[in-house]
Amino acid sequence: MAGTDITIDGAGGSFSGYLAKPSAGSGPGVVVIQEIFGVNKVMRDIADGFAARGYFALAPDLFWRIEPGVQLTDKSDAEWQRAFGLMNKFDADSGVKDIQATISHLRRLDGANGKVGAVGYCLGGLLAYLTAARTDVDASVGYYGVNIDQKLDEANNIKKPLMLHIAEKDQFVKPEAQKKIAEGLKGNAHVSLHFYPQMDHAFAREGGAHYDKACADLANGRTSTFFKQHLS
Repeated sequence: MAGTDITIDGAGGSFSGYLAKPSAGSGPGVVVIQEIFGVNKVMRDIADGFAARGYFALAPDLFWRIEPGVQLTDKSDAEWQRAFGLMNKFDADSGVKDIQATISHLRRLDGANGKVGAVGYCLGGLLAYLTAARTDVDASVGYYGVNIDQKLDEANNIKKPLMLHIAEKDQFVKPEAQKKIAEGLKGNAHVSLHFYPQMDHAFAREGGAHYDKACADLANGRTSTFFKQHLS
């Protein structure tokens, strides 16, 4: 069943989101946090996939303050440049507040069980980490999050389960940054890290230049088990 675009009311204003519902009409919620390309087909397909597995999956438009309705692909230099431009203007603090509004929206849906997770990719991987540190989310997963090493002062605020998938050959997260992340989070029992040797950034983005089915399936399987454990 295809999802629909809805409106989410946040502290800073209203913004759109793509909502995919489970066929059973009941279950937990998952916030699907976008990459730098907006709520595009990749994010919508991910949301549809979570709905097929029994979740209310909602992907909020986090670029709405800059430019609402962005749906870019990773297929042209022009789109990459536009995506990086949007990321450079993006305010992560406001984005996390929008994610909190999205979490609250999911909890109020008819049929929702009240538990809500968050899963994010790239920029969304950083936001999944910040969501774990700053919101009332029940569990979070970040894939190849960028700049987490610059936010490790918030690690002590993480009181709910967080899983991070780290690509060891990530061109945007150098080995020294990965080492800082591992060191900075090793004292927090709520955090689990998985490293993927030889993988570059966005190895789980289907159709992307660095997509690796075996590692994507492994990471997605771990995510699925993690959410079943903490959101049921």
